[in-house]
Amino acid sequence: MTLEETQGQQPVPASEDWMQGAGKALHELLVSAQRRGCLTAGVYESAKLMNVDPDNVAFCVLAADEEDEGDIALQIHFTLIQAFCCENDIDIVRVSDLPKLAAAVGSSEESGEPRDLHCILITNPNEDAWKDPALEKLNSFCEESRNINEWVPTIALPE
Repeated sequence: MTLEETQGQQPVPASEDWMQGAGKALHELLVSAQRRGCLTAGVYESAKLMNVDPDNVAFCVLAADEEDEGDIALQIHFTLIQAFCCENDIDIVRVSDLPKLAAAVGSSEESGEPRDLHCILITNPNEDAWKDPALEKLNSFCEESRNINEWVPTIALPE
């Protein structure tokens, strides 16, 4: 069997409905995690949490706008976070629309300071695994994306 034959047998989940479903699931997961207090926002805060308790992290979201693409320090952080997530079997996605992400989780902290939304971790609220249908759908989305060699898929959040 050749490489072309094996690639032809794999499902191609690039349909628009599939991508919209993933975006909707991500939005639902972010809102739910925010309500439950299971959301950690910020590159440094996320890195600290992953270093201390990686088993508690259920999902990772990396976000950058076009203007952030030239930020070398941020890209280095993204590379390290992605490597850590892959090493610890944490599903990870990218989002390219920070305003929509801010609308889903809130753009400022209680102190009034703007939040760093470049990295968001969804954590398990307790010892039991968090059973959220949106999380399960996103885990399936990430698995399907890996099957077509897209290791960090980009998701568009709904309007």
